[in-house]
Amino acid sequence: MYPPIEPYLTGKLKVSDIHELYYEISGNKDGTPVVFLHGGPGGGTDPQDRSFFNPDKYKIILFDQRGSGKSTPSASLEDNTTWDLVKDIEVLREKLGVEKWHGSTLSLAEEYVAPIPEEERHDMILAYHAQLNSVDEETRIRAAKAWSKWEMATSRLYVDPAYITRAADDDFANAFARIENHYFINSGFMKDGQLLEKQSIDKIRHIPTVVVQGRYDVVCPATTAHALKKAFPELTLHIVPDAGHSAREPGTSKLLVEATDKFADL
Repeated sequence: MYPPIEPYLTGKLKVSDIHELYYEISGNKDGTPVVFLHGGPGGGTDPQDRSFFNPDKYKIILFDQRGSGKSTPSASLEDNTTWDLVKDIEVLREKLGVEKWHGSTLSLAEEYVAPIPEEERHDMILAYHAQLNSVDEETRIRAAKAWSKWEMATSRLYVDPAYITRAADDDFANAFARIENHYFINSGFMKDGQLLEKQSIDKIRHIPTVVVQGRYDVVCPATTAHALKKAFPELTLHIVPDAGHSAREPGTSKLLVEATDKFADL
């Protein structure tokens, strides 16, 4: 990955009566515009996300999605769907005067189940949904920390204690868990298999696409990447043999940087 850099511009963008998004720009002011879409949903951006891109070639745009990171109101689920986020990306593009840009998209078992009564464990997403939206703040935060710790722990092939500490932060855990669960319980606001349908793939088939997938990813299993490759054979698929879900595992980050370097020269 590239060395750490600081943004030369930060700002807030009002996208609805409720939501205001944090955004930042770093790298080359005259470079190829690239927007980084953070994980979760609900995870927010991290300064390390800038380092996937060559700062001499890219105008690097990061933003926190609705309810995430520095965007406000934190952890809000109101007017927070996949399609709201899609519209926000377009509003941000227009705000920054970008004609077009490249896009990058880019937890421990007992602690995960502990907040959930045994009789509710047949549907963990639904059970967590109830607790993450409880009127009792202590219940919400306890569930949010358990949910977030589970994902932090399962995101890498080898558990990284330092990475898991993010889940101890009340604000981060609350936003990450509530928003991610909100999307899960609503099936991403899409019908099953919608993104793999021919009419969906045909809209992007002409765009050079690289998918970097960890072989041992238990958050978004490799079968999903293979299904996409089958529907979209023109894409380049890399399976990283010694990686899980996190984009910051060495093999994965190396291939992501190689991909952004390649795109910079298109």
